[in-house]
Amino acid sequence: MIVRAARAVELAELSLLCLRSKAVWGYDPEFIAACRAELTVAPDDLPTTLVAERRGHPVGVVQVTTEGTTATLKKLFVEPHEVGTGIGAMLFAKALKMACAAGAVELIIAADPAAAGFFSRMGARSAGEAPSGCIPGLNLPRFVLNL
Repeated sequence: MIVRAARAVELAELSLLCLRSKAVWGYDPEFIAACRAELTVAPDDLPTTLVAERRGHPVGVVQVTTEGTTATLKKLFVEPHEVGTGIGAMLFAKALKMACAAGAVELIIAADPAAAGFFSRMGARSAGEAPSGCIPGLNLPRFVLNL
C-alpha cells in the first residue's frame, strides 16, 4: 500500500470511487446523483488530494483544504470492499499531517451520519451540525479535531 498525490489522469476514476463509497451506506440512486458534484474530484482538487493505492489501483482518497488556521476534511472515501482494512484510518492520519503542514490548528469535518462513529474513534469531538453540500435542508454531524 502506498499513499501518493492524486493524478489528473485518474480524476474520473477517483470520483467514481467516492460515489461507490458513499453508496455503501444504502442511499438510493437519486440521493447519490444529488451528491455527484460534491463527490467529484476536480482538477483544482489535485494539490489537496491524496490517494491510497494497492497493486496499482486506487482504493481510497482523501482531500483536505486549509484556510488560515482551519483545515476542512472535504473527502475521505474508501472502496467498499476495502472498508474495515485500516485504509480510512491511514488516510485520516495523512489528512492530519496535511493540515498541520499547512499551518492549521483544527480540522473541521462534516460527516456522513453513518461515518460519525469512525470520526469519534479517530479522536474528533462532536460539534453540532453542518449543512449538507448536496442535499438542501439536510444537516450532517459536524466534528472538530484540535491539531
